[in-house]
Amino acid sequence: MVGTVKIYRWNDTFIVPKRAYFEGNVYIDGDLLVPRNTHFWGRLVVEGDLTLGPYSTVAAGVWCGNAIVGDHARIRGPLVAVGDVMVCDGAAIGMIRAARDVKLRPGVRVGDVVSGRTILVQGRVESGRLLGRKVKVVGA
Repeated sequence: MVGTVKIYRWNDTFIVPKRAYFEGNVYIDGDLLVPRNTHFWGRLVVEGDLTLGPYSTVAAGVWCGNAIVGDHARIRGPLVAVGDVMVCDGAAIGMIRAARDVKLRPGVRVGDVVSGRTILVQGRVESGRLLGRKVKVVGA
């Protein structure tokens, strides 16, 4: 998509159109739904919850409330959340810092993970240090 990207709004939720890309930093004052194959070439700040679609990328870091990172999505910088984080199969993230729970699905590649509560690892993942009140590994 070339030129200006129109982000749709429904109440406090913002919805990005399919296959959009953003060249600079993006700030959203609410929740954000991002479809597959959407690309952010800067930093992404979402005051509410973020759902990052499969095969999407963020070149810098992400700051948000809660986060769901779709399968095979890439965040090259840190993911910082004041809530929960779920990372789906095959996604890659520089590092995660979450105030609450973190769930990592099979095939995830991530640097260090810091959680204020529980880190749940489902299947085999590649990671740095896992630091949380409780770390559970299931099916590795």
